[in-house]
Amino acid sequence: MIGVPVPADPLYENAPCGLLLTDRDGLLLRANATACHWLGFELSELAGAVRIQELMTVGARLFHHTHCQPLLQVRGSVAELQIDLRHRDGTRLPMLVNVVRREAHGQVQDEWALFMATERQSYEHELRNARKAAEEALEARREAERRLQALNDTLSAADRRKDEFLATLSHELRNPLAPMRNAIEVLRHGAPAGGGNERLLAVFDRQLHHLTHLVDDLMEVSRITQDKMELRRAPVELGALVRAAVCDTASLMERARHRLEVEVPAQAVTVDADPTRINQVIVNLLTNAAKYTPDGGRIVLSLGVEDDGKESGTAVLAVRDNGIGLPAHALGTVFDMFSQLAPALDRAKGGLGIGLSLVRGIVALHGGSIAADSEGEGRGSCFTVRLPLARAAPAALLPQAAAPTPARILVVDDNADAAAMLLMALELFGCEVRTAHTAGAALELAAQFAPQVALLDIGLPDLNGYELARRLRALEGGGSMRLIAATGWGQEKDRQRAFDAGFDHHLTKPIDFDRLRSVLAAPHHRAS
Repeated sequence: MIGVPVPADPLYENAPCGLLLTDRDGLLLRANATACHWLGFELSELAGAVRIQELMTVGARLFHHTHCQPLLQVRGSVAELQIDLRHRDGTRLPMLVNVVRREAHGQVQDEWALFMATERQSYEHELRNARKAAEEALEARREAERRLQALNDTLSAADRRKDEFLATLSHELRNPLAPMRNAIEVLRHGAPAGGGNERLLAVFDRQLHHLTHLVDDLMEVSRITQDKMELRRAPVELGALVRAAVCDTASLMERARHRLEVEVPAQAVTVDADPTRINQVIVNLLTNAAKYTPDGGRIVLSLGVEDDGKESGTAVLAVRDNGIGLPAHALGTVFDMFSQLAPALDRAKGGLGIGLSLVRGIVALHGGSIAADSEGEGRGSCFTVRLPLARAAPAALLPQAAAPTPARILVVDDNADAAAMLLMALELFGCEVRTAHTAGAALELAAQFAPQVALLDIGLPDLNGYELARRLRALEGGGSMRLIAATGWGQEKDRQRAFDAGFDHHLTKPIDFDRLRSVLAAPHHRAS
């Protein structure tokens, strides 16, 4: 009891754990020297003056109230309870606690045993770290083994394809070189009279064209695999490219006596693409169809539009033939580099196995897809290319020489020099122009100036150009205003975001003024 002298017991006082005695409400009655030392108090400062809860952190005090006290009430003890006490100077003391409730001298008392848990926490932390490191090392080893196996499989496949490629390359290069050498010998020993030279030159032209085509394909595939191919995209009409590709492959079709049928819709099918690259795609598909279709076959080149649920739709270009077809197992690998349907030397017309790989790479760079389909060997095949349609009309279809109708134009750009240069150019077109450098200033000016056209930068200091476009649309007369996005971001997702925000056109910086003139000269039909 408090105030009753207790004989000094060295074993009790200097025990390797803190020992406390409290009443059932937590008032400290006794504390050994170890506990006092750990807590930084003298016994006289604790006994009868401090409750154990006052030595706890806030979290420990709540835990003691909600968990420890109920257990002592029901079971009469708690064991290995981890709570934090505080030293006199405020330092946190992690403790492992055992408490037993007993009745002595008609009073209920709690006996506390405190064990400093600092070293235990450190040990557990090190143990967790060691376990984590071991698990990570094991997983890293497994991942390395998986990668090594995948690499081994890849290298084996690459080595096999390399051998097939070298054999094919040797065979294919001899095809054009042999007749060229023969023609040289004929020229060396004297050409036949009457038109012989023209026939020899025609041989040279065909075979050199074939050799150049092979080399070009190799170079293009190399550019794609090294991510070095650059696209010069513009709105182009696919029908025109189809007709050009038909002309490019006409002699090939004639030599093989193939019947080529072309199905092109009357309306324009416009995509945002590099016309040179898309021409390569169509020519390669036609060449591939001619090569793998026996002489006198039928090849169909069709172009159409597919409504895929998207607002812009999809252009669908298909090349079908009644040639040798594709076995089911080849459908998944026909677009792989150096893929061959059979050993190269078994085919008189086999290629390098890179044409379809090149086609797939070019189509993928345009955000499109290509698929192969066949009912089996000897039953023909079909290669289908899908490309997203362009939202805006192609520049080639717009009046190139037409001057823009004089209009009131609002230019919004936070770059004052860029805005000033654009203002000067538009004034040369005969337009009345005002400039603003923030979205807020643009909205105020638009209410007074009532522009017919607004050319908006996207990156503005207060609001972005998308939000400004929406607010301009909400103004009186804003529904009929022509909105043009002028931005350095030119990917398809950026164009789509601009159209979703209400823009009519999307131009990338630096602005092509011929394109801008065409856009301004084109009729505008948005309803107010």
